[in-house]
Amino acid sequence: MLKKISQLPAQSVKLQNAAKKIIILCFFAVALPFISISPQGIGELAPPKPLEVFPSNAWGMDIMFGDAGFGLGTFLRKQIDVKWTAFIDVSFSEAKDEREIEYYDPYQGTFITFNKVNRIFQVPLNIGLQYRLFENVIADNLRPYICAGVGPTMLVTTPASEEFFNAFGKAQAKYAAGGYVGFGANFGLDKSSLVGINVRYYYSKILKGGVESLAGREKTEIQGFFIILNLGLMY
Repeated sequence: MLKKISQLPAQSVKLQNAAKKIIILCFFAVALPFISISPQGIGELAPPKPLEVFPSNAWGMDIMFGDAGFGLGTFLRKQIDVKWTAFIDVSFSEAKDEREIEYYDPYQGTFITFNKVNRIFQVPLNIGLQYRLFENVIADNLRPYICAGVGPTMLVTTPASEEFFNAFGKAQAKYAAGGYVGFGANFGLDKSSLVGINVRYYYSKILKGGVESLAGREKTEIQGFFIILNLGLMY
């Protein structure tokens, strides 16, 4: 390669050297303005977008889907600051034994659970806190959070041998203490309505004795997962 270059005319070599110098000068001319910019200057040119301000109060209903069945609830929330929200909620849902197996009776047109003694329903009242996550990272139309609540739970049992609604005439109550932990998110930028979804794990310990769902099997604690759709109003 060096042999070939040495054989070039002297004028051609001079032109090549001049072209190299021009390219180097152009490179420094372009790079110099960027070298003089500090990281602080870049930050000042692109300040973070301020967070959306939503109404501090909200109330609405919870539609619950769990491994134990379907449920309904209601909630009231009060935002304390950007990250923290206090809440109180109450719900009503079925609490089945994990060993229950339903069979469809084609002659009666109904589902049957063998050895079932009582239907069990749980009515937890919980007070807790909700903590917002990634408020400066994710756009405000997706507001994830974690939450936890504690409180008393009333357990209502009705005889499985009776028709569903008539059985409430023979209902009995037990009481438990517990709560839940969960995570979820609120969606959208509408400042008058609230739409969200969350997943919760409920646990409660019966205070005295237990409840019998299946024959010979007394439950002393109630637990289960729920996927919950939140629909409400903000004000």
